[in-house]
Amino acid sequence: MFLIMRMATDGTCRRLGLGLAAAALVLASTGCDDAPDGTDKAAPAVVAPGKPGEPNRRLTAEEAAKERPDDSPNSADFGYVESMITHHRQALTMSALAPDRAASAPVKRLAERIAAAQGPEIGAMERWLSFHAAGRPAGGHEHDHAAMPGMATPEQLAALGAARGAAFDRLFLQLMTAHHRGALTMAGEALKSGNNGAVEEMATEVIAQQSAEIERMRSMG
Repeated sequence: MFLIMRMATDGTCRRLGLGLAAAALVLASTGCDDAPDGTDKAAPAVVAPGKPGEPNRRLTAEEAAKERPDDSPNSADFGYVESMITHHRQALTMSALAPDRAASAPVKRLAERIAAAQGPEIGAMERWLSFHAAGRPAGGHEHDHAAMPGMATPEQLAALGAARGAAFDRLFLQLMTAHHRGALTMAGEALKSGNNGAVEEMATEVIAQQSAEIERMRSMG
């Protein structure tokens, strides 16, 4: 039995079933009747659990496909993925400064973890964009870096690059904490306004991972 679920912003799950009210489609094998010639011509059925007090419904594959919720990406999904790629890239830029400039071993390890996590996430988001290229809005998403929450300014990046030792550690933790908080804001908006399940999973992972890192950085500050 498989239930199709989505994550909501409060960390709970909400079902994707649009026309099945509190139920998801359950795949089941029918008791196949043999045809007169001895061959099995009965196709597997799809059972849709009924509402409380109502019987289950047996659907054909075609009927089940029509009742499946549409999770086609909308503009919020595309906007989130395109913006988060840019957002992650700045985190990688800041993290790349740590090995030669940080004084604290925990800060260096944190930068390594950020790079190890966000580099592959960029790759996953780029693959998502490539897969959904046909549905991408014309002209793409215009990135206003200043409007992206948590993005460091060019002046802040220059100051971070010029800092060394304990001064670098303090500024890195300050800027990266703000950067992570901005990512949480962006991910929350994606969960609120997006429609695609894969984007929802990516946003949920960002919230879980970066919330934990914010707590880690708070203990290091």
